[in-house]
Amino acid sequence: MSQVEKDVQQWLEDVVIGLNLCPFAAKPNRNKQIKIHVCEDASEDVLLETIYQELQTLDQTPVEELETTLVVAPNLFKEFDDYNQFLDLVEGLVIQMNKSGIYQIASFHPDYCFYGAEPEDAENLTNRSPYPIFHLIREESMEKVLKHYPDPDGIPERNVECVENLTDAQKRKLFPYLIK
Repeated sequence: MSQVEKDVQQWLEDVVIGLNLCPFAAKPNRNKQIKIHVCEDASEDVLLETIYQELQTLDQTPVEELETTLVVAPNLFKEFDDYNQFLDLVEGLVIQMNKSGIYQIASFHPDYCFYGAEPEDAENLTNRSPYPIFHLIREESMEKVLKHYPDPDGIPERNVECVENLTDAQKRKLFPYLIK
């Protein structure tokens, strides 16, 4: 396992699952149904092709074997704005593949900043990761889980409250890649 994979796995376990930011991640992580695919290339074209291939892999692999994929781009998108613009291409790819309603993309970046938020706002921590990540999610799986989850609409608000209540020491421990 590469250092990038280790960093992403650590983030997944300590932040996403540890803080329960995604209440649906623990089970597929425990069952080893989450793929972390690192695209080391520094070409946006290669990354887009990689995402296309990973969507194809999800199509061809039973959900019992592979629930979801995190495509990590450690050598691209130092600037969040560049990442955000590329995200539009990824969304366009999903549409072009006729996979809208089948897959959705969740986005994570070290400098993630929600629209209308200030960069230093705690709420951004919910989507901050050690590297730019494109999370390829099966919509059918999300729908199944959401049916049995109490108050799914409250998840974002609960997540913001969770990260706002972290101490500085907790933030340093959970987000060491944010300490410059």
